[in-house]
Amino acid sequence: MSGILVIAEQRRGELRPVTLELVSAAQTARRAPGERVAVAVLAEEPERFIKAVSVAGVDEVIAVPVASKEFDPDALEAAALALIAARSPSLVLVPHSIDAFGWAAALAVKGNYGFATDVFQLGYEDDTLRATRGGYGQKVNVEVDFPGKEVVVLAVRANVFKPPQGQSQPAVSRFEPPPAPSRLRGREFVESSDGADDVDMSGAEFILAIGRGIGEQANVQQFQELAGALGAALGCSRPVADAGWLPKSRQIGQSGKTASACKLYVAMGISGAIQHLAGMKHVSTIIAVNADPAASIFSVATYGVVADIFEMAEALRENFPG
Repeated sequence: MSGILVIAEQRRGELRPVTLELVSAAQTARRAPGERVAVAVLAEEPERFIKAVSVAGVDEVIAVPVASKEFDPDALEAAALALIAARSPSLVLVPHSIDAFGWAAALAVKGNYGFATDVFQLGYEDDTLRATRGGYGQKVNVEVDFPGKEVVVLAVRANVFKPPQGQSQPAVSRFEPPPAPSRLRGREFVESSDGADDVDMSGAEFILAIGRGIGEQANVQQFQELAGALGAALGCSRPVADAGWLPKSRQIGQSGKTASACKLYVAMGISGAIQHLAGMKHVSTIIAVNADPAASIFSVATYGVVADIFEMAEALRENFPG
């Protein structure tokens, strides 16, 4: 096949939005306008996703059945390894996601492929593939190339590439991977109950998010009250959720929820680590409040306010008493 292979991500029968973002990423990495882009769907019933991934820029959809209803990294790794061996793509794109963390690195090691994670820019320069990712706590950008590697696997950061518009009529094929042993046996799927509540952060249109800048748990209450007065859903960055000050279900970011439906995002006391930005930087209107004028959050903010978040919260409560 050569060309570019996108490995779709699905969870419990639903296609993950990052899959279509990978299709757009593939367009930027084409060495020539005619280079083909194929999307492989690895699932128990892959055919059910064919229509969803038949978007502009996709030349072929490959249905790859795996004998596992739930997430099984061993099954995904084995199926992807066999598919790459059969099709010989020069570039393989997977999501930089919790699920892919379980199998993509092992795939690259077993196949002796080039590999990079958290990639947000990619393309060819003088026939050399270069990928850009963050480094040193996202303080610098690192450009990576892969000398001597015929196949390169890149885990691409979500919410960077805009999904393609329009549908296509790609060729459809089926690939039967050889049976592979698994170290796992799925018994049941249980939704997280780690402090979960009934707020769907991915569906909230207005989010007020708090970060490490609130200082201590006792200060959470006043921001809960502020969010209620403003009519916003209260979200948080990972440090707040890890400390147990708010439920994990409220966490926005790479290992939390994506603010998919959000139209207005107010970030208070959030520094702007790249993991948090992955869940919200696509929002059309972002207002950041931080006492540090060099905070990374200002790089994505529509409006930035350098101020004490407690003073700002008090001023807002005076104007929006609820």
